[in-house]
Amino acid sequence: MSTLIGLLRNTVSAVEQFSRYEEHMEPNLNQERKHAHALLDMLPAEKLSAVRSLLEVMVEPLARSLALAPMEEEEITPETAAALDRSRASLARGEGITHEEILREFELNR
Repeated sequence: MSTLIGLLRNTVSAVEQFSRYEEHMEPNLNQERKHAHALLDMLPAEKLSAVRSLLEVMVEPLARSLALAPMEEEEITPETAAALDRSRASLARGEGITHEEILREFELNR
């Protein structure tokens, strides 16, 4: 996940640099759109997902903000570590709740 966020951050940075360059030019919007569509049509299928993600980041302000947000890493306190250990031991003893049970409890069965 951190690799994807790093890639998005680099991509957003490159887009911002290009946008500053583009501001000095007066492009014909219709021509720009046609050119962008032509480039998309030339992309191999495996690269379309990356381009779609990039476009979503450019268009969606929240996604852009998340891509630019610094990574946060919380320290695990001794209390949290102990709680995690108890949880893992409980699961190892078979005391966990199955996905199906959760769906039934919240009446989400289909």
